[in-house]
Amino acid sequence: MGKSLDVVVFGSANIEYITYVAELPKPGELVAGTYMETCFGGKGANQCVAAAKLGGSTALVAKLGKDESGDDYLRHLQQHEVDVQHVEQVKNNTTGMSEIAVSDEGEHYKINVAGANALLTGKDVSRAKKTFQAAKVLLCQLEADMNATMCALRQFKGVSILHMSPLRKDIPGAMVVLPSILVVNQEAAARLTEVEEVKTLEQAREAADNLIEQGAKCVIITMGDQGAVFMSKKNRDMCTHVPASDVPHLADSSGAGDAFLGSLAYHIARFPKLTTEHHISAANSCAAYSLGRRGTQPSFPGRESAKNDLCYMTPTFNVIPPPNPETEKEPEEDAAAAATVPPVPPPEEPPELVAEEAPPPPPPPPEEPVAEAAPPPPPPPPPEEPVAEAAPPPPPPEEPPKAVETAEEPQKAEETSKEPAKPVETANEPPSNKT
Repeated sequence: MGKSLDVVVFGSANIEYITYVAELPKPGELVAGTYMETCFGGKGANQCVAAAKLGGSTALVAKLGKDESGDDYLRHLQQHEVDVQHVEQVKNNTTGMSEIAVSDEGEHYKINVAGANALLTGKDVSRAKKTFQAAKVLLCQLEADMNATMCALRQFKGVSILHMSPLRKDIPGAMVVLPSILVVNQEAAARLTEVEEVKTLEQAREAADNLIEQGAKCVIITMGDQGAVFMSKKNRDMCTHVPASDVPHLADSSGAGDAFLGSLAYHIARFPKLTTEHHISAANSCAAYSLGRRGTQPSFPGRESAKNDLCYMTPTFNVIPPPNPETEKEPEEDAAAAATVPPVPPPEEPPELVAEEAPPPPPPPPEEPVAEAAPPPPPPPPPEEPVAEAAPPPPPPEEPPKAVETAEEPQKAEETSKEPAKPVETANEPPSNKT
């Protein structure tokens, strides 16, 4: 391929069987459907068609079954002017299939049967080498084989975008590192950063910062009706929030994500020098258009909705400030200080201070022995143990006497005579007797 190409998509192509119901069934529940239709889908082909409908030159690298559905799909892609020279129909294999149920509120569930999509490998990347060299933007998803997807991301030299959907359990760490732009929704952001949820803009900022820490170059987190959050490794201190466009009526959310990705790739290819906030703002507009219409590819906007005057537009976005660690620590420090304000020692210190003032008034000798619970034998030597003079039946001693002098001995002597269970420690009084 000699001419320049806007977008090449490496991914899946499915036939979608969509049933519309009042509300989604619970496990084991039977609900009545109101309408059913068959559409062309698969995340890879969806995003390729979304970019093509806006007017971009696109190519798809994918696998279809050699069956009636595969024939129909190939013609459908050609009608949208998608380059299909690397869309192979595989004999003895069926075209991939998706079963989708959509509720009146726009909620949906989806079941995929891979079919021929499972046969997409790294060899298909090598066969499409010239297409990869001609393209400005590469779009990948997780519906195809992940090793083949990583091969495509490694081989591509332009701007590569990986839509981390559908989320899988066995995602290699290289998936985060390889693309130029990593696009995740709220659930994927929470899973990849191992947090409970990502619902607020502050949580999205922390998740984006975590993904940058894991090796991502640029991160876009789609936040539903809140818009999208963007962070780049080159300017990690600045995280921006681009608000969502207005949706007058919610009809079906199944194609909104693919409309966003196809538009993002198209506008990056057409306006490579503009900011990512410009590109996200345009992609939000296309996603809002899709939300108001039923179906997947039928809901994508056409050329009239392409922001081909994007360079003359000023995107609306807000800067999400980083968390302030100092303000977070202040409440903890205040709480710690408040906890230490009433220390236990102060109530005990006043008695000790009073006890140290004991020396000025020497206590009378007959009252001190009453307070002293000296050794049990009554006849100790007078100079050493005058305390045992006239002691009442002594209670059992608790511990060896401690040297404490007190000025309140006259009052404590009477108290101790009434309460023998609380002996006052005046073991150092004998030295005062010597003086």
